[in-house]
Parts: sequence; structure tokens; C-alpha cells
Amino acid sequence: MRTKVATTFRQVLCGLALMLALTPLAFGQNTQTMQPAANRPIQSIPNGAKMKFKGVVIAREGDTFRVRDRNRTDYLVLITDRTSIKTHGGFLRGGKKYPVTDILRGLIVEVEGRGDSQGQLAAEKIRFDESDMRAAITSDTRVTPVEENQARMAGQMDELYAVAAEARTEASAANERITALDEYDEQATTAVTFRVNSAVLSPEAKRQLDEFAAKTENAKAYTIEVAGHTDSTGSEAKNFRLSQQRAEAVVQYLAVNHKIPPRRIVTPMGYGKTEAVADNTTAAGRAQNRRVEVKLMLNRGMSVSKTPASTPAP
Repeated sequence: MRTKVATTFRQVLCGLALMLALTPLAFGQNTQTMQPAANRPIQSIPNGAKMKFKGVVIAREGDTFRVRDRNRTDYLVLITDRTSIKTHGGFLRGGKKYPVTDILRGLIVEVEGRGDSQGQLAAEKIRFDESDMRAAITSDTRVTPVEENQARMAGQMDELYAVAAEARTEASAANERITALDEYDEQATTAVTFRVNSAVLSPEAKRQLDEFAAKTENAKAYTIEVAGHTDSTGSEAKNFRLSQQRAEAVVQYLAVNHKIPPRRIVTPMGYGKTEAVADNTTAAGRAQNRRVEVKLMLNRGMSVSKTPASTPAP
């Protein structure tokens, strides 16, 4: 494995947590009693009970995640429209927002919320470190043979299982899918235009957005990028402000008229006149530049099917 001697324990921890979700325990004193991640019982949370804990994401399905805390207790965490997903710290301690599709197995998260009627934790806040996100995405390059590292790391991994030698093969097969979790493919795009000095959607623009929104109805693991633009007339400050207003008008229309969850939409950005697609010296060119580009992006890692098990030879 091409891993540096200075690899941090946190990065190795994320890699082992990911492989743990793929395989049962290979060795250790409790070998006969431990269960695969998918078969372990889930701790129910009383309806309305407030709870906050830290753990590792070991499985996910849609907007529901299985998270295991340091006591090896599993919980089901539900993401809702009101869930705030951010990194710790950042500018003015606001943190960086992330869409739900970026939460992946192996990520160490801090979850806060309340129990619902199904015994799940309806998350109000999910926080994690930027370094943990990078480590989870690239965990395939952080995993080293368990046999060679058990003695060195035994005192630091009480909350994790050792991984069977055969798990390395399974982790290698999952490598491509894990790496692709940070990559998106463009599935659909549209560009709506605006009148001069206006951020009001025209009937034609609304029709275009209606057609675009219809393509999200059966989509899964997607995000929407919204970018506003202006022509070259007016001051730079005015153009940045106007392009942002145009982008926000599109977001509001998609959220209100088509009920697209805000968590699916990346924070809208106004680029002013900096990314022209046509000649600003002509009226026709300026009309093309007064636009908002909307893109439907599908998470590549979440859409890749798992490799089917090989059929034994007759």
C-alpha cells in the first residue's frame, strides 16, 4: 500500500470502519460472538427523547444511516429537510455545508436530534471534521494489513473490530465505488434567461424549470447546482448582487413549486459578469449572458451497482 509513515490514526480509523461494514470479525478474543454490521441489533430511541452522540457511519440507505458509537451500539439516523449538515469550525465558526449525498460509510460524525415514532433519531444537526471526510473518501489508500498493525494499534481501537484477511479483497472490490463518492455526473442542465436588471422569472423560464424539475422525480443521490450570471452592463458590485438574486429566485421556485428539498440544492452562487458565454458587445450576446444555469448532478459512487457474487462452477 502506498501510505506514508506519517499517516494519522484518524485516517486509518476511517478506513478500518469502512472495511468493518463489509465483513465480520476475523480474529480476537470475542471471535465467536461478534456479528456482521448488517445483522447487529439497532438501539431504539424513545419518541421525543433528545440525544447527542458521536460514531461511525457503517451503512446507509437513502436518507437513513446506521451509525455505531464507541460502545458498539447501532442507531438509525434519519435526515430530514430541517437537518443541518456542516463541518466543524470554518469561517466565523459557521462550518461548510454539505448535501446529504456526501455522507458516506466510514465517516466519523457527531449527531444531535430527537427520537421519532419509529425509534430512529431524527437528526437536527450533523457535524464532522473536514479531515475525516477526506479520509473516508480516500480510505482505500489508508488501509494496511490488519495482521501487521494489530499490535501497534490495539490500544487505540477498542471501539473497532479487527478485520479479516479476506476483507482486504472485498475492500479492494469496493475501492472504485468508494473513490467515486466524491464525483458527480451531469444528468441534465438548463439555462433560464432574464430581462435587463431583473431577477424575476419569466413564464418561459418557469416552463423550463418545470421540465427540469420533472427529471428529479425518480432520481436518487442527486444534487442541483445553481449559478447566476449577468451581462457586462452596470458596476461589478451590482452585477454580483443581481446574479445572486437571480440564482436565489431559481432555488425558491424549485423548492416552493416543486417541493425539491433544500438539502438537495448546493448553495446558489452569483458570478456577476465573470463567466460570459456570448459576446457582450451585442444585444443578442448580452441576452444570453443574463442567465441562471441549473444542473442535475448524480453522485457516481451511490449509483454504481455492487459487483454480483460469482457463481460457483458446476
